[in-house]
Amino acid sequence: MRVLVVGSGGREHALCWGLRKSPQVAALYCAPGNAGIAEVAECVAVGVDALDALVDWAKTNRIDFVVIGPEAPLVAGLVDRLEAAGIAAFGPTKAAAELEGSKGFTKDLCRANGIPTAAYERFTDVAAAKAYIRRQGAPIVIKYDGLAAGKGVTVAQSVDEAIAAVDRVGAPLVVEECLVGEEASFHALTDGSTVLSLPTAQDHKAVGDGDTGANTGGMGAYSPAPVMTEAMNRRARDEILLPTVRAMAAMGRPFKGVLYAGLMITADGPKLIEYNCRFGDPECQVMLPRLQSDLLPLLWATRAGGLDRVAPIWRSEAALCVVMAAKGYPEAPRNGGTIAGLERAGAQPGALVFHAGTRRRADGAIVADGGRVLGVTALGRDVAEAQARAYRAVDAIEFPEGFCRRDIGYRAVARLRGATADKGR
Repeated sequence: MRVLVVGSGGREHALCWGLRKSPQVAALYCAPGNAGIAEVAECVAVGVDALDALVDWAKTNRIDFVVIGPEAPLVAGLVDRLEAAGIAAFGPTKAAAELEGSKGFTKDLCRANGIPTAAYERFTDVAAAKAYIRRQGAPIVIKYDGLAAGKGVTVAQSVDEAIAAVDRVGAPLVVEECLVGEEASFHALTDGSTVLSLPTAQDHKAVGDGDTGANTGGMGAYSPAPVMTEAMNRRARDEILLPTVRAMAAMGRPFKGVLYAGLMITADGPKLIEYNCRFGDPECQVMLPRLQSDLLPLLWATRAGGLDRVAPIWRSEAALCVVMAAKGYPEAPRNGGTIAGLERAGAQPGALVFHAGTRRRADGAIVADGGRVLGVTALGRDVAEAQARAYRAVDAIEFPEGFCRRDIGYRAVARLRGATADKGR
């Protein structure tokens, strides 16, 4: 099978890495790719927003299957265009991708179908939103009702902060109650009826240690997430994802692809924060290294149906990913910094280095070309070992113009140490 992956980040590098191992993949391409992806796939100079050019290139090059990584081309309808041209594609249609494209659409769907989520109101007028915020008080959550690359949400601790967020993002927007609990990422594949749960994960959105500072697209992740027990997994699937898939089918918008639920685990159980219609980034970089079986049949069954007959095999090891970003990220990342030591990092036990924002200079040097630059992942017996291995690999990389958080996975490690201490008593 001739496969094209669309995207240029760490998620797409992980997808290409996984697909490259499939004996069913005869040729693998990525548009536009990056310096790391170029080592496992042939990169194509077509951007993710050039929908017509992507379809034309896929037709000309006899592509059998297109795997779309980022949300923007999904929300814009790339799957619809590819399928209309007779090319099989992994991902939801434009109508189904509105689950990510409009937070208001998702909130309304939850309200109509009894799916647990935060109380909310939608606004197209900023003055009305501000009046509502003043009545509700803080803490309160402000969300831009559209794609914002993971940066359109403000958890405001004061009314003044909330008002400033409204001025910053503008309308349309959603204003909702601030849920209390622990966040988790719950991914599932669905062919429109079957919902196949994937390994749980937890990411770190804040830029600084201790989950401080501005929200980013993600500074690291780990899998599994201890907060997601088997019982909590069942509740998330049965109370949130399955009703959503059934509701979308009933609306004539069947969802096929990855349904990624950002959850808050509250005292009352899981509640939906928001949906994404693709693999999380960097969650993908910790889930796929745990996949022992072939990735391609999973993705194909999601698109073609028959997901209930596919049984993926997952490794028992934990995985943890540390994102190395360019200094100044997320506000003003400084591109062009040189990176060395990548082979040395990849040679560390259990380590993998996924490129997120890199390019190869004419002289052969790898340089930063984005906010999030690398995703350094490691497998280990548990999260603590995976964390130690990942940071050893990070320390092998020379990237003076980069930085990373030094505490990825701290909650899971603390839980693990507490459980070990309890056993020792």
